Amino acid sequence: MDYFKRQLDLLKIEREEDKRSYLKLTESTSVSDRRAAGLAWYPIAIRGSEMSRGDYLTVEVERTTHQDISHQMRFGTPAALFSNHDPKKDKVEGTITHQNGNRLKITLRTDELPDWARDGKLGIDLLFDDNSYDEMNSALKKAAELGTKEEEGRLVKILTGEKAPTFKKDIPLFHAPKLNASQQQAVEKILRANELAIVHGPPGTGKTTTLVQAIKALVETEHQQILVVAPSNTAVDLLSEKLSDEGLSVLRVGNPARVSERLTSLTLDYQISGHARFKDIRSLKKQANEFKNMAHKYKRSFGKAEREQRKALFEEAHRIMKDVTATENYIIEDLVSRAQVITATLVGANHYTVRDIQYKTVVIDEAGQALEPACWIPLLKSKKVVLAGDHCQLPPTIKSDEAARSGLAVTLLEKCVAHHPESVVLLDEQYRMNEAIMGYSSRIFYHHKLRANEAVRTRVLFPGDMPLAFVDTAGCGFEEKPDGTSSTNPEEAVFLFKHLSQLVSDIVGSIPAEHDILSGFPTIAVISPYKRQIGILQEQLDHSPDLKPYVSKISVNTIDSFQGQERDVVYISMTRSNTEGAIGFLSDIRRMNVAMTRARKKLVVIGDSGTLSQLDFYAGFIEYAEKHGAYHSAWEYMV
Repeated sequence: MDYFKRQLDLLKIEREEDKRSYLKLTESTSVSDRRAAGLAWYPIAIRGSEMSRGDYLTVEVERTTHQDISHQMRFGTPAALFSNHDPKKDKVEGTITHQNGNRLKITLRTDELPDWARDGKLGIDLLFDDNSYDEMNSALKKAAELGTKEEEGRLVKILTGEKAPTFKKDIPLFHAPKLNASQQQAVEKILRANELAIVHGPPGTGKTTTLVQAIKALVETEHQQILVVAPSNTAVDLLSEKLSDEGLSVLRVGNPARVSERLTSLTLDYQISGHARFKDIRSLKKQANEFKNMAHKYKRSFGKAEREQRKALFEEAHRIMKDVTATENYIIEDLVSRAQVITATLVGANHYTVRDIQYKTVVIDEAGQALEPACWIPLLKSKKVVLAGDHCQLPPTIKSDEAARSGLAVTLLEKCVAHHPESVVLLDEQYRMNEAIMGYSSRIFYHHKLRANEAVRTRVLFPGDMPLAFVDTAGCGFEEKPDGTSSTNPEEAVFLFKHLSQLVSDIVGSIPAEHDILSGFPTIAVISPYKRQIGILQEQLDHSPDLKPYVSKISVNTIDSFQGQERDVVYISMTRSNTEGAIGFLSDIRRMNVAMTRARKKLVVIGDSGTLSQLDFYAGFIEYAEKHGAYHSAWEYMV
């Protein structure tokens, strides 16, 4: 099919760009640079090792310094153990099989640790993730083949727009008192759908709550396992926990991003360790390791008899490990068969433990952020799909501008919403924002259909406060400064914190004297689209003595990092201010939709109307602010 040939071509462009930028980051950089970029742990200490599947060796390591640096070490990603004495020569490749805090387990493609591993200066390097691209490539090819078949390829034809989805006429009446009318309608659509249902969940509309009730209803009506996937570990964790809270038996394949006892108990690793047959595995592994250790005693003895003895000991260790693998497979099959819901990331849905399972229904959450080729991995395992997300918020992260421009940035969710409006239910009641904060977003992105729940509709920080403000810096001389590929505006940052300090003073004044100020203090986010501006904003916060007592309540970060989050107060530093009216990637209005819909009680946007008004979206927002009495000139505060 031409459709999939196009996807394969775009994926190839993306893979090449991703690999090029990875090599640029790693080939000629020092270990400290790789560590700073989140691509290496160094130094590390080995805390234990044991034989594992396929006679490979699993090593547990701990990073002993620089533990506060964020990193990209994740379950399932390829990595290498290396020695910094000679990193080009002394390294063994493998796969991260567990990551928790400052410890991880890596299964190495060897059956024993090399000699250099005893000499210190060890580290773990993240390798380029060819495996994910191979999985996506393979899924696209299988989908293309399946799409040529009449009955088996029905879902493929519907998702590519060739056929229309169908729905059951009669289903038993569904009622969940926790859900509002549109949420209820979404669950009914999911239960009626034979192949495709779409839940369009704008910010604050309870998409997760709706999905959990729908999955519960599917388990009860279809009496089959459901596969629930999402592009990020964070989204998978949230659903896994909520589904478990509803009393469903959940099996989480892979490593949770957030370490909590509750989440850990849902993982396959944890459930294997609690299985009745696990003591057999422990005892067999102990025997195998004993034989292997005996074999190592002959390592530097090279007589014929010693070599043969060493070989016999290794063979016995390998034979025992085959029994371990067989017992492990039995336990995994037993646990998987008893789970009502399997949860994983998109690529994790093809993990060896669940690779061959077919499902009646797959649910893809956060589908608005999912790369289409990755979606085909779980889609091939099912006859029916539920897509949930919001294509009016941030799209997937794509490394290649060419691939993004040529169509890779258009998600399967977007295409299906366009092809099959009869499958879509919009969740239209939001529980997060004051209606003045919500209004412009509702008009531009959701055709005026979004409404605020009564409990939040008029909610403000304190009596008499305004929920919305646009502060116009035009004519103040706050010129942006180019900074590499980013932009900064130091004067705007200084002004923002002056404005915030005044607001904090008003908040403190509104808290009754007998109340503890910090416990009643609102949460505040200061965000900007530009990474370099974030650095300057953080410096301003660090040097604001008035805000020091409340610093635990204030977060500073990029817009992208706040998707899915909310705060009582949100400040947005728009940063761009120039005579040419150039606004760069501020023209991605979906990013601004995310930014403007994080606030519960107050949204303050600070920017230059002269520059921003070059785009209709911002001109319209400034006009909206004027109509709501929320427009202010920065000059009003220049006293």
